[in-house]
Amino acid sequence: MSMTDPIADMFTRIRNAQAVGKVSVKMGASKVKFALANVLKAEGYVNDVAVRDVDGKQELEIALRYYQGKPAIARLQRVSRPGLRAYRGKDALPKVLGGLGVSIISTSSGIMTDAQARSQGLGGEVIGLVA
Repeated sequence: MSMTDPIADMFTRIRNAQAVGKVSVKMGASKVKFALANVLKAEGYVNDVAVRDVDGKQELEIALRYYQGKPAIARLQRVSRPGLRAYRGKDALPKVLGGLGVSIISTSSGIMTDAQARSQGLGGEVIGLVA
């Protein structure tokens, strides 16, 4: 059976792993998932991202970050989904918690944060919100 929204599945796996205090979470790898994980790593929400070859298939492993026993990611929400895409121009990109959180945007120049997209003058598809 094929998965209709692999990004939502990735976000759910991260939320579930953090809820039970796992050190890392593994899932099937793709270029988009790897790019999303690298944005989370660059923003300090996860410790490490690695792609490994397991029995001929790519596997993405994300090392989760905790601070004083609590997950670094308090909110991880999917915005644009296959049934309802959410596109925003450079002036309408959402700010999370007044700039304390991060919106992940898929632009013509790749996947980046809302701040990076604004600085480059790009709009795009709002993938998700992280706080």
